[in-house]
Amino acid sequence: MLKVNLKLSAIWQLLFLLLSIKSATLPAFASNGDRTQFFHNCRQNCERTNCSADGLEIQEQAVSFYGQTIFDRLFGWRCTDECSYGCMWRTVYAFMERGWPIPQFYGKWPFLRLFGMQEPASVIFSVLNFIMHFRMLRKFRWNVRPDSPCYMLAHIFAIVCLNGWVWSAIFHTRDFPITELLDYAFAYSIVVCSFYCMLMRMLHRYSLFLRGVITLACVSYYINYFAYLSTGKFNYSFNMKVNIATGVLTALGWFIWCQRVRTRRPYFRRILRFYVLFAMAMSLELLDFPPILWILDAHSLWHLATIPIVPLYYDFLIEDCQTLRKEKEMILVTPVPSPWTKSPPCIMKSLMTL
Repeated sequence: MLKVNLKLSAIWQLLFLLLSIKSATLPAFASNGDRTQFFHNCRQNCERTNCSADGLEIQEQAVSFYGQTIFDRLFGWRCTDECSYGCMWRTVYAFMERGWPIPQFYGKWPFLRLFGMQEPASVIFSVLNFIMHFRMLRKFRWNVRPDSPCYMLAHIFAIVCLNGWVWSAIFHTRDFPITELLDYAFAYSIVVCSFYCMLMRMLHRYSLFLRGVITLACVSYYINYFAYLSTGKFNYSFNMKVNIATGVLTALGWFIWCQRVRTRRPYFRRILRFYVLFAMAMSLELLDFPPILWILDAHSLWHLATIPIVPLYYDFLIEDCQTLRKEKEMILVTPVPSPWTKSPPCIMKSLMTL
């Protein structure tokens, strides 16, 4: 049964890898909506009539028309942004009247703005992911003693995830170049951290020097990649491929671990189930459809799908840390056998256990 599960998981990962790489080649800088002359003329006329010379302020005669809320002003909706938003919907309605497919604008579907948020569903689900990670970190701290092996490793993972979801919520609230950069960069930090945690879990019995070298290598690699993203307009397709490749390596590492410890650690099913469900959730990114009620799109549903599977990962960490601590205590309290007695097999087995 385990071999069947491993094969199915590998198939899911491979299928997602191939399809995502294919979908990642689609252009994201311009779309059929913002390329239309209708949208271009509408925005030009709006900015000329309603905006100040610098495009920041709304002219007095148009203030009541736009009726900006405190949230709109708080999240930096300038006059030019209001023109783009209004003309986007005029273009959408023009397409719908002619029976044409709903257009995208600058690589995104049209979303209904809510409390100043550009993509409200993705913001809400990002916040819920943050809350779930925070709650599971508290559960971990409550159930695992600080002297347990890999205790700090779980904290590193949780903190990186919390930071990533904060920037996801900020980016989906307002799409600026800086928020886009930090969202992409810190999203990849979660992927790299997952890979790092997998390596450190496999090598937790090895020398501090080896683990320090691997830590330095992972940190240096991520800093270098962050610098690459910061150079300007980056390749979206390449970034997607790098994320997927790193994620697949992480999943592959855990699958190998599960295969090796399947008879000694029954809780391996938690991490195996997590990655199978995670791959299935990621497949939502392959879908591409206009937002339901102008709010829910495939990307926001992917954020929603990750919320209920987060506890699987932390429950695995909790049980794994508890088991490692018990094994550590067993080694410490068991007397060292004399040269004339046979060493207990349980000691040797625990020393060899991953």
